[in-house]
Amino acid sequence: MKQIRVIKTQRDYDDAIARLSALMDEEIKIGSNKENELELLALVIESYERSKVDPVSPDPIEAILFRMDQMGLSKKDLIPYFGSLPKVSEVLARKRPLSLSMMRKIHKNLGIPAEILLGDSKDDIDLGQAPQYDFSKFPWQEMLERGYLQDIVDTARHAKERGEELMRDFMCDVLSGTHRPALLRAPLHQSGSRVMDEHALLVWRVAVLKKARKQKHSLKTQYKAESITAEWLRDLAKLSRFDQGPRLAVEYLADIGIILVIEEHFKRTYLDGAAMLDEGTPVVALTLRHDRIDNFWFALLHELVHVQKHLNADHLFIADNLDDKTRASQEENEADACAQEALIPAAEWAAAPVSSNPTVGNAMDLANKLRVHPAIVAGRVRHETKNWRLLKSMAGEVRHLFADQLKRVVQTA
Repeated sequence: MKQIRVIKTQRDYDDAIARLSALMDEEIKIGSNKENELELLALVIESYERSKVDPVSPDPIEAILFRMDQMGLSKKDLIPYFGSLPKVSEVLARKRPLSLSMMRKIHKNLGIPAEILLGDSKDDIDLGQAPQYDFSKFPWQEMLERGYLQDIVDTARHAKERGEELMRDFMCDVLSGTHRPALLRAPLHQSGSRVMDEHALLVWRVAVLKKARKQKHSLKTQYKAESITAEWLRDLAKLSRFDQGPRLAVEYLADIGIILVIEEHFKRTYLDGAAMLDEGTPVVALTLRHDRIDNFWFALLHELVHVQKHLNADHLFIADNLDDKTRASQEENEADACAQEALIPAAEWAAAPVSSNPTVGNAMDLANKLRVHPAIVAGRVRHETKNWRLLKSMAGEVRHLFADQLKRVVQTA
């Protein structure tokens, strides 16, 4: 028997094939050395061919067609898994992709292995378990209007059909695959009795983190717990007197390692802002739901107090509806009090004529003394008196200063 060597080159392979062909043309006795040579040579050739040819991945559509043939199923029998007969035809003709929802039903009812249906791209998905959310409940229309799904789907109906994979892809550049499910399950700490829509709130939270990641390069330093003090908050409040004060606040926060993001609220979230930690970096996000200068500064300072006093490894996200009068937790009371003190100290308010005689002149006098925007004093007057018409002309607007962060995409579908 000739010595059989491991094939390393194309020439070795050609020689081995020639020798194999020659042996197969001979009449070889069972148990002879040539029979052993033939078997060993075939194994060596097969090993070399496997190393040179990419393995063929099982095709999910072929697997479905095969199982249909095995079980004697027609296209109509697949309607419960695909939704309609046209969808069945489109999927089997490879004109429509299999959604994760379809895969779950096919896996459960036809017994096709998950690895065949999923392929290599979604190996962290368990088709045997129900999804964490009803993905039809996410605010797909608003997501389309904001351009979150641009060039992926063109209608809310199509988005709902592919909801799970769209949300996973939407989140993929925020958290790694192993941590995405953890974000889906993370408790969303909300203030007040009016419960926010958790699906819309999750999308908003991810959108904020996406923006925050893009701004991370602008941070001057890493945040230290002792950076926020009462004096620091009062100095921040003084930036309000400038027309560009809200924009200056972005840099002021970045100087101590905090990211400020503006992201419009979603319907049914009743959201003014939130404080969160992103891998140790504090992020403050405001919605500008109420386009008023006083609301901007109070909400900003309120969230910064959360960063200072309440955020930690076990409390990564706090969402706030500042209009909810039932907010009564210790955290919310503390954030309200500290924010109010930074803007207008209690002693100054008690001594100021505007507290008892709310005229424009008195409001301007206190604002000049404290070096804050007059809208902040006017807002305090309305809050204390519960008369929302008082000094309304002094309110001022903020949204125009953040037009770059509040762009929407006009959908033509």
